[in-house]
Amino acid sequence: MVFIPTFFFVSVTPGMCMTLALSLGMTVGVRRTLWMMLGELAGVGLVACLAVVGVAAIMLQYPQLFLLLKYGGGLYLAWLGIQLWRSRGKLALNPMDAGPRHIPARTLISQGFVTAIANPKGWAFFIALLPPFIDNQAPLAGQLLGLVSIILVLEFMCMLLYASGGRTLSRVLQQKGKVKLMNRIAGSLMLGVALWLAIG
Repeated sequence: MVFIPTFFFVSVTPGMCMTLALSLGMTVGVRRTLWMMLGELAGVGLVACLAVVGVAAIMLQYPQLFLLLKYGGGLYLAWLGIQLWRSRGKLALNPMDAGPRHIPARTLISQGFVTAIANPKGWAFFIALLPPFIDNQAPLAGQLLGLVSIILVLEFMCMLLYASGGRTLSRVLQQKGKVKLMNRIAGSLMLGVALWLAIG
C-alpha cells in the first residue's frame, strides 16, 4: 500500500525519461515513442534489479563506467534538439519522413535504454528506496519480480501520459500554424535532457 503510491509519485514527476517521452510524443507520435519506452523500461528494470543486489554501490564508486553511455546519449539528444531548432516551419522528425531525420526503432530503443541507465541519480534513488521494501526473511527472487513489475507498469503508464500530452500539444500547435514553435519546444526539451545527462 505504501510502495505503489511512492513509486507512482516518483515516476510521474518530470525527469529525463518523462521529458524525452514528451518530446518524442510531440515529434514522432505516441506509437513510435513506444520503441523508446521499451528501451527505457529495460533500463529501469536493470537498474532496479542491480540496485537490490548491490551492484549499484560498485557502479557509484566508479562513475567513469557511466561516462561513455552518459555523454554519448547526451550528444545524440543534443544533435536531435539542434535539428529540431533548425527546422524551417515544417514538422521535423516526421514519422512519415523516410529521409535522414527518420529515427529508426533500434535507435529509439537504445536512446531510451541509455537515458534510463546513464543517470547516476536514478541509481542512487533505487538504492535508497527499494531496500526498505525487501523482506530479508523471504526469497529475494519473488519479491524482486513483484516490485520491478509494479515499477515498470507505473513507469509505462506515466511515459504514455507524457507522450500523449506531447502528441496533443503538437496537434494544437499544428492547427494554429505553429509548427516551428512546436519544433523549438521539442528541441529545447531534448537539449535539456542532454544537458541533464551531462551534468547529472
